Amino acid sequence: MARALQIAADDAVFLSHKELSFRQGNYSYTLERRDSKILYTVTDGIESMSLPLQYVFGVGSQTFVLQREGRFYESLVSYYPAIDGLDITVGDQQIRPKTLLEAMGRELRADEYTACFGCHSTGAVEGGRLNLDSLTLGVQCEHCHVGADDHLAAISEGKLRSVPPKLSRLSPEDLSNFCGQCHRAWETVVRNHWMGEMNVRFQPYRLANSKCFDGSDPRLRCTGCHDPHQEIVRDDETYSSKCLACHSERAKPSRGMLDEHPKYVTGMKSCPVSKDKCVSCHMPRVQLPGAHLTFTDHQIRVVHPNEAYPN
Repeated sequence: MARALQIAADDAVFLSHKELSFRQGNYSYTLERRDSKILYTVTDGIESMSLPLQYVFGVGSQTFVLQREGRFYESLVSYYPAIDGLDITVGDQQIRPKTLLEAMGRELRADEYTACFGCHSTGAVEGGRLNLDSLTLGVQCEHCHVGADDHLAAISEGKLRSVPPKLSRLSPEDLSNFCGQCHRAWETVVRNHWMGEMNVRFQPYRLANSKCFDGSDPRLRCTGCHDPHQEIVRDDETYSSKCLACHSERAKPSRGMLDEHPKYVTGMKSCPVSKDKCVSCHMPRVQLPGAHLTFTDHQIRVVHPNEAYPN
């Protein structure tokens, strides 16, 4: 997450690719390095429009936010590592541009570009308004742990004048909403009517849809499976022990759990098929339609062949 927002000229993609190109309909796109700048150009064969890229959003797949005449635009094309090239930005496949400006990108509302920088960087939003002068690249400690910078400064002075609030004290539901500020909480997805396979990207929403989700059971916290301070683990077997913490005849509540939550069931129904790589069946991978991205669906369930995607 520390690389969620990067300077385009320093980004690994543009350090390894001098030029990237793409064509869609009447429009051709080129991203190329010129000296110390990355230039984003779109042309219809007659006229062209070029803008310098400053920020790159994302670690794997990358989208660009452009500035023109004081307005922000989401680039109509993005970089996808699966094809090592450019294609239409996720969510923009239905756009049919009629002008160069529309082909360059989709104009963002103030709340949209504020959210982009607010989630992908640290200190860029003050009082609900975007302030690029105070921006720090990526998701740093202060982004999630308010007061972390002051805490570190105090320690360097040999003092302990403040301690950031402990996120571990949040209930699973509250932590889901906390993480959902960027990864999208259940209420946000429902309120915006983001239905269909595209919402597989929103893990807090998907997890909350799981039949087994309990907003007070710490075994279903976001951090119960993922360490936000480490790179995401993509090996299915890694998560089997997490599943078996509930779905096993020998499952036992964690230390102190029964004291705080005496209602917990300790031996939930176990899988009759296997005790290994549980997520490979019960959290299927979903490829976004029209994109080059695959996400693990966090709606835990028994998956039946040919069933429709469950919202």
